[in-house]
Amino acid sequence: METEDYMRMIEEELLPHITLKAEDLFEPIEVINDSDSWKLLGNGNYAAVFFHKSKPEWVVKVYGRNLHEIKQEIEVYNKIGEHEAFSKLYAYGENYLVLKRLRGITLFNAVIKGIPIPESVIRDIDGALRYAKSVGLNPYDVHGKNVVMYGGRGYVVDISDFYKLGYCSKWDDLKKAYRWIYKPLLYRLHPPIPFIILDSVRKGYRKFKRFKTNWGNRYINKETKM
Repeated sequence: METEDYMRMIEEELLPHITLKAEDLFEPIEVINDSDSWKLLGNGNYAAVFFHKSKPEWVVKVYGRNLHEIKQEIEVYNKIGEHEAFSKLYAYGENYLVLKRLRGITLFNAVIKGIPIPESVIRDIDGALRYAKSVGLNPYDVHGKNVVMYGGRGYVVDISDFYKLGYCSKWDDLKKAYRWIYKPLLYRLHPPIPFIILDSVRKGYRKFKRFKTNWGNRYINKETKM
């Protein structure tokens, strides 16, 4: 299938038949999919990903909010080029990207299902993030829901925030939890962890990070006024 035909299918058979609701900034958008031929693969805080059975090795990422940021994501993919741990940009439209599909299970879901996460996955992601830095990008917002593993290898499925400045500790925090909690307590026998427990940990972590950031900003402002 030619890229032009694929994009025509997106414009005619996908976009008119989906609704993306972005009500909570910190939770995944809600997706209503009335298309008969396009299937929802996943949804994040500002976009949803779909695939068509005629081209299962490609996916379409449709923005539900922050549409202005699609230009930054395009630039990020242009800088990444071709690397085994990242997707690849094939084409784009006003509010969507056509990307190479990365198969696998997220680290978040692997913990829920009791599937062991080998250290090779962590090493792969570390190497991928070093590569991203080498081409002038800043690995940002890398966490258990946008990292997948497949066949013992690790892949980063969302690099949309790699244009942002500053330090993001999420991946370093995840590695600490992996080394100090996951490996010694869960890895060998690895019982399934109920979603409600892991999701509560995720939400608690996000609240803690926001509190820490806000407290730090207030302290800096107080020091500045003195």
